[in-house]
Amino acid sequence: MPRPIIIAPSILSADFSELGAEIERIDAARCDWVHCDVMDGHFVPNITFGPDILKAVRPRTKKLFDVHLMIAPVDPYIEAFAKAGADLISLHVEAGPHAHRSLKLIRSLGKKAGIVLNPQTSETAIEHLLPFVDLVLVMTISPGFGGQTFESSLLEKIRRIGAMIGDRPVDLEIDGGCTPENAGAIAQAGANVLVAGSAVFKGGPTAYAANIAAIRQAAEDAVGLRA
Repeated sequence: MPRPIIIAPSILSADFSELGAEIERIDAARCDWVHCDVMDGHFVPNITFGPDILKAVRPRTKKLFDVHLMIAPVDPYIEAFAKAGADLISLHVEAGPHAHRSLKLIRSLGKKAGIVLNPQTSETAIEHLLPFVDLVLVMTISPGFGGQTFESSLLEKIRRIGAMIGDRPVDLEIDGGCTPENAGAIAQAGANVLVAGSAVFKGGPTAYAANIAAIRQAAEDAVGLRA
């Protein structure tokens, strides 16, 4: 039986002048998780927000905060994001030499741990880390900016990672360019957590519910999760 489909809107595409309200809107629009892209202008070419912003908006929803740290070094900031309200913290295997230690730190703080792969990085880089993670995140765009187009050549990589995960209780997430048009192929490849930014937030608040529902329906239909 496929794992449940989870839709995680990326607030990178939200209106930052109304960030708290935007989180309440996607919550009301029936998102499952809230995906928080943290960028440092060093590991990736952009800067977003830090733990203080996360702490400020945490009371606006009870949905899981899926915090994706695109920063290096990462260890000095893990505890701050955990205290700010992250439920799941993911870090890049490319961000440093001690991913195993970093993942253990996340779990020691009572949080779920995720490992992230950039498009060009082989899945073999994380095989030894699977016993220590709750989620594998596959970047399907080059990290650093929203609004990019999904790289369909990575579907085979997603399949290989799904096979590596096997029956472990590990979610497989994709981040980058997810739309209703490609959500089915992504789910068929094995991903069950779909991060969507532009595809959720386009059209303004009145469109959020329909946008999320369209992505969910395409993914669930593709893997037979709808009657």
